[in-house]
Amino acid sequence: MIANILRQLLAPAPPPLAEPDARLALAALLVRIARTDGLYSAEEVDRIDRVLMRRHGLGPFEAAALRAEAELLEVEAPDTVRFTRALKEAVPVEDRSGLMQALWSVALADGLRDDLEDRLMRLVSSLLGLSDVDSAMARKRAEAE
Repeated sequence: MIANILRQLLAPAPPPLAEPDARLALAALLVRIARTDGLYSAEEVDRIDRVLMRRHGLGPFEAAALRAEAELLEVEAPDTVRFTRALKEAVPVEDRSGLMQALWSVALADGLRDDLEDRLMRLVSSLLGLSDVDSAMARKRAEAE
């Protein structure tokens, strides 16, 4: 599955991702957000699993397996722009704010705000077609969780 999604992400004009690949791409982006500050904490791992369970209706073991696969993909995957482009195509515009909230939830899970994470979150928000205000509102909802 990883080879297939890598092939799709690296294609000059990638086709829209099918649901299983879109799930994996989201999980890998969550992992990338968590690893951005150089610390991949147990709180972030737990938050990723909870996000995957909630967004996809997975059980804890399924979510952990998806995250483990995403950890492998994230290491081999291309730049964040390609991930985000694939997710933008796979996620309807009305659901992107929820996606941004999930990303903020992971970024904030370790209790630290890092400049690298903030920059990456601004980039991802923009690439998803969301404004800074949309991102800030998603962050506030994530903080209130």
